Amino acid sequence: MASGKQTPRQKMINLMYLVFIAMMALNMSKEVLTAFGMINESLAESNASVTERNNAAIAGLAAKAEEQPAKYIPLKEKADQIHQLTTEFTGYLEDLKEKALEEREGEERQDYEAMDKPDQLDEYLFSSGQPSEAGKEFLAQIEKYREGVASILGDEFSQIAAEVRREFSTEPVVDSEGVKRPWLAYNFEGFPLIASLTKLTQMQGDAKSAENDILSAMLSGQLQSEVSLTNYEAIVIPSKTAFFNGENFTGSVVLGRVDKTLQFDKVVINGREVKSTQAGQVKLDFPAGNVGENEITGQLQFKEGDSIVTIPVKSSYSVIPKPNSAVISADKMNVVYRGVANPMTISIPGVGNVSANAPGLRSAGGAGNYIMDVTTLQAREVTINVSGQLPGGEKVSDSKTFRVKDIPRPVGTVRGEDGTVRMQRNTLEIATIGAALPDFDFDLALRVTGFKFKVPGQPTVQVRGQQLDERAKAALRRAGRGEAVQIFDVEAQLANNSGYKLKQVSPVVVELTN
Repeated sequence: MASGKQTPRQKMINLMYLVFIAMMALNMSKEVLTAFGMINESLAESNASVTERNNAAIAGLAAKAEEQPAKYIPLKEKADQIHQLTTEFTGYLEDLKEKALEEREGEERQDYEAMDKPDQLDEYLFSSGQPSEAGKEFLAQIEKYREGVASILGDEFSQIAAEVRREFSTEPVVDSEGVKRPWLAYNFEGFPLIASLTKLTQMQGDAKSAENDILSAMLSGQLQSEVSLTNYEAIVIPSKTAFFNGENFTGSVVLGRVDKTLQFDKVVINGREVKSTQAGQVKLDFPAGNVGENEITGQLQFKEGDSIVTIPVKSSYSVIPKPNSAVISADKMNVVYRGVANPMTISIPGVGNVSANAPGLRSAGGAGNYIMDVTTLQAREVTINVSGQLPGGEKVSDSKTFRVKDIPRPVGTVRGEDGTVRMQRNTLEIATIGAALPDFDFDLALRVTGFKFKVPGQPTVQVRGQQLDERAKAALRRAGRGEAVQIFDVEAQLANNSGYKLKQVSPVVVELTN
């Protein structure tokens, strides 16, 4: 058609043919541009729908977090962080689209056939064939969203994290000719404006869909965790709650789901509200009651949705002990002391009346209350024998041996201080000399009747009473500053048991400060 000698008419025909082909190509391009515009509108509508679903899912998660905080707050915190990243990223993309359309107003924004040039977006994202500052910011925003979401998901949702990294990768791309090109140039450089806008809208949709997938995975994962058999425990239910020796144990084993995050709103047991709830359980602590059958009734209440769910509690237990040993305990410690009234609690479980005997043991009134006085006992140990009779007539008995110890050695005190005390001379003259039993389990009052007082270089003064007499004060006045005076051989006795002889009282030293 273009070779050989052509007549003017043939040249005209050829020119008209070329114009016809160009017009056909032009019409095809316009149709393609319009199709891109329609796709962009459809994607925008789809994105709006996904946004509504995401907002509804987050609102539902917030409601769950209020109902059961321990279970859903960790999920809600992750969901909120991902929602914020998605909102910021899609908002940035929306601003980028507005930047590309800033020179178009009104109906021009719907004239897709006129959006056939790449100039507006190319000039914004590229400079001299390289990403401009705006292009670099675009890549940084994609990376911030991609790595932020993947970091929040962590190992728990590793599959979705990998998908987000793949979907929003900005690594170089190999084109159809086998040439490796930068991601930004491969996807946006030289494309018609409407094609780039559609690409940005698609990226917004991908981000919103990723958020939707994450929310669905979180909720479905929580539900799977709740129904998993790992959350069940084997519970033994006996046919009755007490058995005698010689009987066979009868009962059954069932599986019960344990939800450690469940918090009850109200628990009432035997007519009283119980506050001790933890790890999805109610801790009961109340007097067991008398021997025989006892009932446990009540209800558990917790919030589910907009309603209060009430679960009734009804059970029974028996107080039918059959002990073979007595329970004997010293209320202070596992020893008894000479010189004091040692309180004792002695009982046999299930036996109302018991008898107990041992040297120095007497009843203190009330069930199981005794006093033991071993002041005159010379042995190092004492045995308490206990006996009683069960309701069926069977006799039971037991015994326990306690160590017998003396009261520890007291320490001398000046103004309540022991050891080495720094004090002014005039303060010592009026101070009270005492004795104490530090770290002793009994609160015993000690009365001082006398002591010896020694000033360096002066004769020892024997003092009667609890304070320095005139002779001791005269010796004190001759002591120099910084000298240490001694108070020793303190004579002390128990205020309520003068017949008991205490061990020698440790001395106290006073260093004069003036």
